Amino acid sequence: MKNFIITIDGPAASGKSTVARILAKKLGASFLDTGAMYRAVTFAAMESGIDLANEEKLLEIFERNNFSFTVQNNSMMVQIDGNDATEFIRRQDVTANAKYIASAPLVREKLVQMQRQFASENKAIVTEGRDQGTVAFPNADIKFFMSAQPGERARRRLAELKAKGINENIEQTQESIEKRDKSDMERNVGPLKPADDAIIIDTTELDIEQVVDKLLCFIREKGFSE
Repeated sequence: MKNFIITIDGPAASGKSTVARILAKKLGASFLDTGAMYRAVTFAAMESGIDLANEEKLLEIFERNNFSFTVQNNSMMVQIDGNDATEFIRRQDVTANAKYIASAPLVREKLVQMQRQFASENKAIVTEGRDQGTVAFPNADIKFFMSAQPGERARRRLAELKAKGINENIEQTQESIEKRDKSDMERNVGPLKPADDAIIIDTTELDIEQVVDKLLCFIREKGFSE
């Protein structure tokens, strides 16, 4: 198998995480779940009781804690100081507070270093996020940028929330998504945008299987196949 890095960037609820996980499995590659990294640092910061808006204190989290990320059964396993935190980082309060980590420039630099370290330890990876093709891996072999209309993304996210027993209406969900989009696009470091050489995929009218097939066509054209 060839060594490669495939990046998939895009806004919230565009389907990139699900697609990246499926692609990694089909290609025999490791799935780099950048969201898990952000949540891991967020969880460690919350557990320490620091002010999440204080970037200097957030940077100390990297000195006080040892983070380990491995892939098992196509899922990222997270350890903090030797303790399994894989389930804890998925809590709703952790997800809500990850915005502080994402908006701290120096902290993002640390996370990019962690992402590149992960890539150096795995021969082939599929990674997803918001700045993977523009900042973390500007020399990636293939770059995708996935998006969909806000209304469709809100519908998808609402279905996810309901499956978890979280009650919300479509208006609240779409407002939350559009607010996140604005924050991601306007931040100074690693803003959400397609790389100049990214392949743009609009998933509004496509289901997951169709998106995966479409990306696989481009991947095969580049000389990589499952």
